[in-house]
Amino acid sequence: MKKLALLALLAASGSAFAHVTLETPTVASGSYYKGVLKIGHGCNGSPTTAVSVELPEGVRLAQPMPKAGWEVEVVKSAVKPFDNYGRKVSEDVSRITWKGGKLPSNFYDEFVFQAKIAAQPGKLFFKVKQQCEQGETNWAEIPAAGQDAHELKSPAAELTVTAAAAAGHHH
Repeated sequence: MKKLALLALLAASGSAFAHVTLETPTVASGSYYKGVLKIGHGCNGSPTTAVSVELPEGVRLAQPMPKAGWEVEVVKSAVKPFDNYGRKVSEDVSRITWKGGKLPSNFYDEFVFQAKIAAQPGKLFFKVKQQCEQGETNWAEIPAAGQDAHELKSPAAELTVTAAAAAGHHH
């Protein structure tokens, strides 16, 4: 009986790591954010070979952190122009991809970027594509209003944006 309870507990805790998540789930509007995407497993036992994140509107000036053994690719797209300390920005990072590495399915790792959060309070969803030697998982499902993201099979990583912090200049 104790073995069954332990197995149930392990299965339940394993499902908590079944999705791609952000280490820090909240940020104040107008602040800089260190996004840490947590990858807890491969694709049905196959090693992860690429992780790509689409940055939602309201996430600006993103910079990926290099990762030993992985190449980093940044894609920029046209955006509604905004001012960045006197410089007009009309093209900004829309996707970051880490590729060429090999993360065994039974290992955990993190893929990191920083960005300015210009979004208003609410929820932002980061769609993450996890490619493996065999197969891929698109963590891109966005919950409907009132729906719990845990009910989804492949939910996008979720960030809650709160009201702006007290005035000040922070990096």
